[in-house]
Amino acid sequence: MKFQIKSIAAAIAFAACSMVHAEELPSVEVLEKVAKEAYAKYKDDQGGKNADYIPALAKVPSELFGVVIVTKNGDVIKVGDVDTPFSIQSCSKVFTMALVMQESGDEVIYDKVNVEPTGEAFNSIQAIEEGDGRADNPFVNAGAIATVSLIKADTAEQRWDKIIKIYEKFAGSQLEVLEDIYTSEAETNFRNRGIAAVLYNSNNLFAEPLMTTDVYTKQCSVGVNAEQLAVMGGTLANDGVNPVTKEKVIDAEHVPKVLSVMMMNGFYDGSGRWAWNAGVPAKTGVGGGIIAVVPNQMAIVGFSPPLDEQGNSVRAQKAIEYIVNALGLSVFGSGK
Repeated sequence: MKFQIKSIAAAIAFAACSMVHAEELPSVEVLEKVAKEAYAKYKDDQGGKNADYIPALAKVPSELFGVVIVTKNGDVIKVGDVDTPFSIQSCSKVFTMALVMQESGDEVIYDKVNVEPTGEAFNSIQAIEEGDGRADNPFVNAGAIATVSLIKADTAEQRWDKIIKIYEKFAGSQLEVLEDIYTSEAETNFRNRGIAAVLYNSNNLFAEPLMTTDVYTKQCSVGVNAEQLAVMGGTLANDGVNPVTKEKVIDAEHVPKVLSVMMMNGFYDGSGRWAWNAGVPAKTGVGGGIIAVVPNQMAIVGFSPPLDEQGNSVRAQKAIEYIVNALGLSVFGSGK
């Protein structure tokens, strides 16, 4: 029964994320107004604390806070600390999943990784063992590592080259690894190495475990600023076409499924609360970034390093929630 309930929920999320909003885009003036309101309302919020299980993240200034909106038309609205690079962390999982879908089709994710919520922590090993040996979904660490292993490549270098190139197409700009973050993560990622070994042992990892884990660690260490991350989200909002460069990055057919996984799993075991409060597909990262996508309209990004107990930026989620509700952007309807 538990499996059936999860599957029904996933179907509902998929349907919600596939709906096309009939309303016109809010004007740039309106978007600027609500972005500034959200920034002013939460810039002094002292909730949460930086992630410290990756030592380099604990050193990032906690007062940093920025909000960016990128519309499907390429309009960019930005407030606050939007040019400061930060590590993309788990927001990266969205775009590696999109790469695998573009290479091998949607079903490879559904069949080999799965798309169900775990109800467990993002780095849970127990969730793998209690299930069928698969990783459950592409946004927990196990699923993200499995997704990296599905990229068509013979070497770590080929695998990494594909990842960074598609990230740059999504962002419309050159991106680099933040070496201090990568070094810090690589020195402390013992649990992720264990996760990869468990998956490999159950025939649910499809490349050499240590190599796959290292490539995954590197992808999480890519540096982005809030504007670049918002353009990446804007590409999803624009059916796979970068709204700034106008380059097609992925086929439109993959976008609804990417967004459905974001809705169901983007906030880990806080995803239900996020759907209740905001109602838009989103993905968080422990570097302090959150990317939310309003299908066929816009992406909204918040960045602020202090996190809540579930690993989600406190200021960023509050700011995005404020903007979504002020504009009635929930995919489930505004109720107005």
